[in-house]
Amino acid sequence: MTPEEKLKDLGYPLPPAPAPVGSYIPAVRIGNLVTTSGQLPMRDGRLASTGKIGGKLSIEQGAEAARVAVVNALAQLAVVAGGLSNVKRIVRLGVFVNSADGFVEQPKVANGASDLLVAVFGEAGRHVRAAVGSNELPLDAPVEIELTAELKQ
Repeated sequence: MTPEEKLKDLGYPLPPAPAPVGSYIPAVRIGNLVTTSGQLPMRDGRLASTGKIGGKLSIEQGAEAARVAVVNALAQLAVVAGGLSNVKRIVRLGVFVNSADGFVEQPKVANGASDLLVAVFGEAGRHVRAAVGSNELPLDAPVEIELTAELKQ
């Protein structure tokens, strides 16, 4: 089963890669590594949710937003890699969490994305990670995610 098929079976079909919302490129390849720009939890051109985790949104709502955002990162990766079957492993995940004052559970929000990557890629989906709280994110998004992956030779 391809990674794209696994995503679909998990309820997260790979969307078309979202267009950049600023002056940047969505992903870049350097050798066998691909790094994506930060991706928001967009569905059909709109944010799937907005607001701060630990305020308007719960940890589970944040984890769901992280899953949607990481799928958008995978869509960017797929474009550069020529499909997700060309991914050898996920190397690093950066998760920025739009956090209410006093919210300190950013890793639980980031687990939404991390667990989905492992479900799709198995052991090759395990990665190093940073889960960082932010007082604001673009468009009031609850999360923003960037990833780095190694491609097969």
